[in-house]
Amino acid sequence: MANTRDLEFHAALSQAADAVETTLAQLLPVEAGPVGDAMRYATLGGGKRLRAFLAMETSKLFNISAAQSVRAAAAVECIHAYSLVHDDLPAMDDDDTRRGRPTVHVKWDEATAILAGDALQTLAFEILTAPQTAPDPNVRVKLIATLAAASGIQGMVGGQALDIAAEQASTLTLEAITDLQAKKTGALIRWAVLAGPVFAKVNAPTLETYSASLGLAFQIQDDVLDVEGAP
Repeated sequence: MANTRDLEFHAALSQAADAVETTLAQLLPVEAGPVGDAMRYATLGGGKRLRAFLAMETSKLFNISAAQSVRAAAAVECIHAYSLVHDDLPAMDDDDTRRGRPTVHVKWDEATAILAGDALQTLAFEILTAPQTAPDPNVRVKLIATLAAASGIQGMVGGQALDIAAEQASTLTLEAITDLQAKKTGALIRWAVLAGPVFAKVNAPTLETYSASLGLAFQIQDDVLDVEGAP
């Protein structure tokens, strides 16, 4: 039986998910052909929206408006969605289903999936460039720069490359596994947690430590579900 704290957490998670879903529905292209349709399909109507929730909750700690933080939340969800579309491709994980539905390359084709993922990635940065995200251009630049770093070779992409290489390795050290997880999943979670301090232009070492630990815990749980979970 769920306790009060669990119920409160799930209620807050659901509220954040609804807010970012509404924002994404407004920001994603409409009537833009198969690629636009695939972008909406990949991004809307599914997922826990944990990264969005973290971006919005940590922003609350620094009295950042929901109108601003939900845009950061939408940006990180676009990056996350793009990564899933590309991960599902035959050249990567070759998955046929995602969240109980056909993956993008199955519903459309591989070319559409690649282009939809590319467009979602660029949309994330387009969202962050807008003055509605933050009136201070220095804040916008820092959000963009840190999200780019979290998404690229030193973050998510680098982690995915390590994960692919690890499939051929007989064993991995704990240090190697920790580095892989910190990049593959942890980097975007860390960015989401630290969005609030970036908005507020402050350092938050406690949130830095929290974000690193949360990213590792999330990836461990995800790996367990890969073995024990149902599609």
